[in-house]
Amino acid sequence: MSRYDAVDQLHHCVAELEQALAALQQQLLTLRLLAARVFELPEVEKGKEHDPLTQVAVEQLTGSRALERALAHYRRLFMQHQSEKLSTKAAVRLPGAVCLEADGAQSALLHQQVAGINQLKQRLEQIITVESGLPSEERFEFVHRHLRGLITLNAYRSLTLLDAPDSVRFGWANKHIIKNVSRDDMLATLQKSLKAGRAVAPWTREQWAERVADEIEAVKSLPDGAALKIKRPVKVQPIARVWNSRDQKQTQLACPSPLLVLCPDASSVPKLGELLNYDAAGVTHRYKPDAQPLFLLIPRLHLYTDRLV
Repeated sequence: MSRYDAVDQLHHCVAELEQALAALQQQLLTLRLLAARVFELPEVEKGKEHDPLTQVAVEQLTGSRALERALAHYRRLFMQHQSEKLSTKAAVRLPGAVCLEADGAQSALLHQQVAGINQLKQRLEQIITVESGLPSEERFEFVHRHLRGLITLNAYRSLTLLDAPDSVRFGWANKHIIKNVSRDDMLATLQKSLKAGRAVAPWTREQWAERVADEIEAVKSLPDGAALKIKRPVKVQPIARVWNSRDQKQTQLACPSPLLVLCPDASSVPKLGELLNYDAAGVTHRYKPDAQPLFLLIPRLHLYTDRLV
């Protein structure tokens, strides 16, 4: 696909997504609200997207206010009418759950609508990450040149629709993205970076090339059989733990947006828990197995090895 076609598809997909989200909102407003609880988190300012989160203050909304906030969140694809100080690189999270009464026909329609919305979200991500033909470092500029203010993470993230679980509890999750990489693949990545000839602030082009060359030598100097892993920390994120007594099963879900819960009547409303403030200093692990010792080799890439020279 040409870059021109990708831009055209980008605009078309976002327009369809906005229409589908508006139709979903109209349908949800026809249903009886049984219970709602959402948790507002602090917004992220520009330049602070990668700052570590050690504390998060939570503000809880319930009932009709929670529903109103949830509907606005589902449709929030752009930062328009928001402060220029806020980041478009950081996702806007609103964990929680909205419980609505729906009969069989209404439930079937909503499942169809949410499935269609999630397909459009996947299509949008495909256009940006694959069909644009752009490397990851150039995608942000491409998207915001053609769709100024788009919050791509919000646009990508699927909506979750549940059918009357027994309870929904909320909490926080800390994790790492861990990926094994081969020496050849890592050297190829570093060589590509070196040949690109770019300058990365605050270094000059020459200084940056020296740094990458040193990284290449560090990888080459590892003993045979040394393992390489990318271990990238992910910011603490809100999660939902959904319990279904019929299946005797608990499912843990990422919860960047309020869960939509459909109930046949008021007697089937799940128990909704609270999301407490996050404090990294107070986190305790029930069981933390001893991890294989790793040594940081290239900090900027979060690249570790199990053996050094």
